[in-house]
Amino acid sequence: MTPSSFKRLGKRTSVALLAAACILAALGTPALGTAAFGTAGGGQGLRTAAAPPPEFESCTSVFAGRLATADGSTMTSHSCDSGTDRTWITIVPHAKHAAGSMEKVYFEPKRTKGPNDTDRIETGEIPYPAETYAFMNAAYPIMNEYQLAIGETTIGGRFELKTDNGIIDAPELYRLLLERAKTAREAIKIADELTKAYGYNDYGESFTFADPREVWLFEIYGPGKGRKGAVWAAQRIPDDEISVSANASRLRKLDLKNTKDCLASANVLSLATEMGFWNPKSGAEFEFCYAYAPSSRTSLGCRRREWRVLSLLAPSLRLNGESENYPLSVKPEKKVTVADLLAIFRDAYADTAYDMTNGLNAVNRKGETVRSPVAGPFLNNDLKTLLRVKPERTICSPAATYLQVTQSRAGLPDPIGGVVWLGYDNPATTPHTPFYCGIAKMPDSYMIDGRWGYKSDCAWWAFRTVSKLANIRWQDMSKDIEKVWRAIEDQAFGAQKKIEDEALALFKQDPEKARRFLTDYSLKTAEKSVEDYRKLTQDLWTKYNYQF
Repeated sequence: MTPSSFKRLGKRTSVALLAAACILAALGTPALGTAAFGTAGGGQGLRTAAAPPPEFESCTSVFAGRLATADGSTMTSHSCDSGTDRTWITIVPHAKHAAGSMEKVYFEPKRTKGPNDTDRIETGEIPYPAETYAFMNAAYPIMNEYQLAIGETTIGGRFELKTDNGIIDAPELYRLLLERAKTAREAIKIADELTKAYGYNDYGESFTFADPREVWLFEIYGPGKGRKGAVWAAQRIPDDEISVSANASRLRKLDLKNTKDCLASANVLSLATEMGFWNPKSGAEFEFCYAYAPSSRTSLGCRRREWRVLSLLAPSLRLNGESENYPLSVKPEKKVTVADLLAIFRDAYADTAYDMTNGLNAVNRKGETVRSPVAGPFLNNDLKTLLRVKPERTICSPAATYLQVTQSRAGLPDPIGGVVWLGYDNPATTPHTPFYCGIAKMPDSYMIDGRWGYKSDCAWWAFRTVSKLANIRWQDMSKDIEKVWRAIEDQAFGAQKKIEDEALALFKQDPEKARRFLTDYSLKTAEKSVEDYRKLTQDLWTKYNYQF
């Protein structure tokens, strides 16, 4: 959520969001700036910003190199943790364009009510390329027909970097890149070209790119008020390692001579010098995050997620949950699967000092002290205040609009090799089903937006209803819900090889037959999960009738 977004919301919603922001601000975080880099709001030994930049604690992305995964996939992910982003998802087809034709660019398309929302705000036009690639179009577009996938987290940055001299915001940049690029490295090159020509007008953003062979972390900011362009840096993640982005800048020292693994905008050093964020004569080594987003390293809500993800992957490192910085990536102690990444996104710090159910106990009929049946990690703010629960921004978020975990695989044709495992709402209560990048459409219920009102035919509401019911009696209900989502996921994982073998055989005969087969399979699997959850809602109302 950016400050400019409040004008798109009703008064009541805006007041509620501002009140929540005030509560978070009142909780405070320790000042962690070091002498070499000045205070959290200042530059590298230079000046302090007039006002602290906005904090963002809204999304998480975990991304893995191909030698860090059990099947050789590269993976990226995105938990789209937002109370305002749209829920409708479509497949935008491959298209060819006449020379000189123009493409419209819009402001915050992630908040539209549908593909042809008449309230969309146009910011400008850019020339179409000769052809644009098919892609899965969510609030933040996910994967294209060449298995190029993108995850996301907003990382803020300094106020003075944001400019209004540009037409491209973060969600639109995602879309434009998936339309035009086949690889992560090509996407970075095109991002540089587009933002130079048309300007990047958003807050700092982290893109986590994955193509069948490489995974990159790309961080971008505006070039400063009134200027057109952007400043950015990107780091390739080693093939046998896994990284995380959690709303804080992660890139520190840049090896600009090693263009195989590190890329940056031409102005990455000069802009920091010109704007007073870094003085090359000071003796302090340039660090990207401390130059452009120093306050992002002070947020415990961001750093704690980094700590937890990396600790789950490599527990022997014994990382400290209070540290200011962590390794950019780690080698996992066992190679990971999609199920492993989903387990990370369902994590709410259970059995740690940061578990929000600690102390929420009751005495059962046997006289034993146990967790209260109503104790859960996703209590609303009123209950946290009443029960004196210290808030934590866990990896798992009840505010998730959706979670995607992607697979990109070099050993398979693109329509089969690229898979998006997608689930709506809270990952802890939701199944994630496969959508292949070669499919022609999404299920009808996934193309209906439910953000601005309840709709019984909207898939998002089927899963959201269950997730909200669970909070009434979490200890018991979550177990009943897990039986349902686990059965759906286990069946999909178990069937994956058989489905892909069949699709590959069809692809060799006729690629279109394979696409139709995968479309039919993806839609039927998703539609069944929606129906299962509509039934689950009824079952929960019946079983817990006297506990409401």
